[in-house]
Amino acid sequence: MSLKPLITAALVAVTIAGMATIVATPARAQDAIEAEMIGFHRLCEQGDRKACIRFGILIGRNEQRHADWRRTHTDWWWWER
Repeated sequence: MSLKPLITAALVAVTIAGMATIVATPARAQDAIEAEMIGFHRLCEQGDRKACIRFGILIGRNEQRHADWRRTHTDWWWWER
């Protein structure tokens, strides 16, 4: 019996488990405004158009916050890559 297939299968399982952990990690708020923005973003992802608009308004109010969010949550701006 060869160990190569067993090691390969174990490596694949560990990789998939690691990827699931990274994807499932929620964003954490640093302050009340950021918590509100995360809430609106989650609602927006679920299809709530009003939440999408409110999220955009909050992002647009402060250019520095927008830049910080773009760096912190690059996956939220996937279309600009």
